[in-house]
Amino acid sequence: MKNSIIILSTLLFVSIGLVSFKSSKAPLVGSKAPEIALTGVDGKIVKLSALKGKMVLIDFWASWCGPCRKENPNVVEAYGKYKKLKFKNAKGFEVFSVSLDRDEAKWKEAIKADGLIWKNHVWDKANEAGKAYSVQFIPSAFLVDGEGKIVASGESLRGLGLHVELDKYKK
Repeated sequence: MKNSIIILSTLLFVSIGLVSFKSSKAPLVGSKAPEIALTGVDGKIVKLSALKGKMVLIDFWASWCGPCRKENPNVVEAYGKYKKLKFKNAKGFEVFSVSLDRDEAKWKEAIKADGLIWKNHVWDKANEAGKAYSVQFIPSAFLVDGEGKIVASGESLRGLGLHVELDKYKK
């Protein structure tokens, strides 16, 4: 009897988890990128929509995330290579870094330590943007064109894949 209760309880929790996972859908490629308006490094609100007209990598990360920190040099390299280029529906490339850190000081230290030279860094300490984009793990990324449409997302934006995706949209 005890085993039956344990098995039924486990199945119930798994079922609830699957239902909630399915109901929280990430924005799809081809859809408009949800607005992000969060506090930046200087304490002012930074909006994703301010980058309209540019190709934008929305990069969800945190200072405590080893894979995120390992990916940062690739993002820095891509930013340097593509920031002034022209793309279909976009002029220039920007990175919009969304930190899921809980500790503001560690977030700012990581920006400096990793040489994240772009200016669009926001702190999502309440996970607002993370929820809007249904971020289940980090690093997570979305590539947005100049019209605000998501053109790529997920693992295809890691490593050399980011360069491959950006090259697809170069003029």
